[in-house]
Amino acid sequence: MSIILRFRCKDGMFRVNTDSESTFQSVIDQLLPKLPQSNLEEATVSSKPNNDPNSTKKLSSILHESVSDLNLKNGDLLYLNYASTLAAAAATATAAAVVTKAGSNAPTPSASFSSGHGPVKVHQLPVDDKLDLLDGMIQRPISSMCRHGAKGMCEYCSPLPPWDESYRKEHAIKHMSYHAYLKQQMAKFNKKELASSYIAPLENANFAINLNCNEGHQRYPRGICSKCQPSPITLQLQKFRMVDHVEYASHEILDNFINVWRSSGVQRFGYLYGHYEQFEKVPLGIKAVVEAIYEPPQHGELDGLTLQPWEDEKLVDEVAKKLGIYKVGMVFTDLTDSGKRDGTVLCKRHRDSYFLTNLEIIMAARYQVWNPNITKYSATGEFSSKFVTCVISGGLHGEIEPRSYQVSASAESLVKADIITGSTQPSQIFMNENNDTRYVPDIQYSKINEYGLEVKKNAKPTFPGEFLLVSLTDSFPLDPQPMFSNPSTSKSYIVENREFLSHGDDAMEHFQSLSTISKFITENGANLFDFHWLVHTVKLGILNEKEVDLLCLYIKSKNHEDYLKLEESDGWKSLLTILEQNA
Repeated sequence: MSIILRFRCKDGMFRVNTDSESTFQSVIDQLLPKLPQSNLEEATVSSKPNNDPNSTKKLSSILHESVSDLNLKNGDLLYLNYASTLAAAAATATAAAVVTKAGSNAPTPSASFSSGHGPVKVHQLPVDDKLDLLDGMIQRPISSMCRHGAKGMCEYCSPLPPWDESYRKEHAIKHMSYHAYLKQQMAKFNKKELASSYIAPLENANFAINLNCNEGHQRYPRGICSKCQPSPITLQLQKFRMVDHVEYASHEILDNFINVWRSSGVQRFGYLYGHYEQFEKVPLGIKAVVEAIYEPPQHGELDGLTLQPWEDEKLVDEVAKKLGIYKVGMVFTDLTDSGKRDGTVLCKRHRDSYFLTNLEIIMAARYQVWNPNITKYSATGEFSSKFVTCVISGGLHGEIEPRSYQVSASAESLVKADIITGSTQPSQIFMNENNDTRYVPDIQYSKINEYGLEVKKNAKPTFPGEFLLVSLTDSFPLDPQPMFSNPSTSKSYIVENREFLSHGDDAMEHFQSLSTISKFITENGANLFDFHWLVHTVKLGILNEKEVDLLCLYIKSKNHEDYLKLEESDGWKSLLTILEQNA
C-alpha cells in the first residue's frame, strides 16, 4: 500500500512517497537528495521530538528493515538528527543547475534552494512576483438578498476566492488562472495551523519508469516492481491554464507575418517575442504580450513547413533580453484559399475535426518542456510552462483568425516519458508500446457521456488529443502602444529569411543587406524602432557591447537623449561610414 512518511530535521520538513513493503533504505535514498546536508553516517531517527531516548534509533541499524516492520503508517512524522557537512555547497550547485534549464522562456534566473521551511528561493518572472502579493479575492456588491447595513457582510456579498467555479461559469471563463490554482493548492496543503510543515503545492507528474530502481530486482525490462513502475494514469481536461490570454501589441505584427502566405501561398513559422503581464479580465490572470515575431530559417510548402538549423538563436535571444523581452511562444500558419476569389480561406479546424493535430500537440509539449515555468512553489523550482502555441487558420465564416493554445502539464509529462506519438488520424494521439527503456502504464481518459455522467475509457491504442489541450483567448489592444512602432513610415524593415519571395525586378525586396540598413536609417532618421532591423544591425558586429546596450535602451525608452549619445559613439559613426561606402 502506498503511503507518505514525513521527516522533520534542522533543514526543514520533507515528504517521501513509499509503500509498506519497501525497505527503510529505499526511503532514505529518496530523502537524501532533498537534504542540503547529507552526511547521515551518525544520524538518528525518532518518532518523538528532542531525541527522546526511548524512541530514538540509530539510522544505520534500521535501514534493512521494511516500513511495515517498523510499524510506520501513512502520515507518520519522524525526527531526523544528523551532523552538518560541506555537502550543502554541492546541493546548491545542483539546485542552480536545475533552475538554469529555463532556457529562453524568460530572463536567465539565478537560484538557490531554501531549507524546507518555506517556498524554494528562485527568481520568478516579475508578473509572478506581482500576483504573489495579491489575494485575488473577487469583491461583490451588496445585493437585494442582503439584510444588513453598508458595513455588514453576508453569504450573498462576501468576497469569493479567485478559483470560484460559479463565478467562472457566470463570466464564461473556461479555466481558472495559474495563480488562482496555486492559491487553491496552497490553501489545501498549507493551512495556517500547520504552518510549521510547509509542503510545496506544485509538482510535475513523472510518468517514466525508474531505470535505477534499487529494490533488489534486475534492471528493467528484466525486472520491475511497484516502486519503480509509474502508477496508472487517468487523463482529464486540465482545469487551470498557465496563461489566460495572448495580446498582439499591434495588428501590424500579425499582418506582416500572414503576408508571406498571401504573397507566396506557403506556410510560415515564427517565434513570439514579448513579455507577460497581469490580465485583468480573469482573477489573477496572466497575458502574453507579443511585441515581435521572429522567423527562423525554414522551408515553407503549400501544406506545411520544415524548420532548418538556426545558428543565430542565441544572439537574437540576447538582443531581446536587452530589451526586456523573451520568447513567450510560437506561431504558424495553416491557410488554404477557398477558391471563391473573395479572400476567404477554408475552415479546417473546428470541434468536429481538431484544433491542433496530434503532431502539433506533441510539438507544443516539447516546446513547453524546453521552456519551463520558474516558480518558488515547486520543490524542483519548475512547474509546467507559460510557452504558448498560436495557429493562424480559417474561421467558421472563411475569415483568417489566430487561435491560441497550450497543452496540459500531463501532456508535458507524457512527452518526457516518450509515451505518446502521432497517428494517421490528426485528432487522435497514439500510445507507444513498451520497450527496453519505456514502460507504458495503464492509461484511461475521463469524459462526460451523452447522459451527463463521467465515464472512463481505455486510452490504448489511441485517445482524443483534445484531452491534452487548454484553450486561450487572444486579441489586439484598443489603444496600441507597441515597443516597435515606426510613425514615419508605413513599411517595416525587411523580415529575415524571406529571400525565397524575391523574384524578377524585386530580386532584392526581401533580402537583408548593408544597403537595406542604410536605406532604413535614411528614411526613418531617429525612428529606428524595429526588432528585425535591430537584430540585423547587431549581427554586423560593428557596434560594441556598450553601444548595443545604448541602442537597445533607446529603442526601449524612446528617449531622444539616448539617441544623441548613440550618435556620438565611435561604433555608430563607424557603422554610418561603412554604410556610406557601400551605398
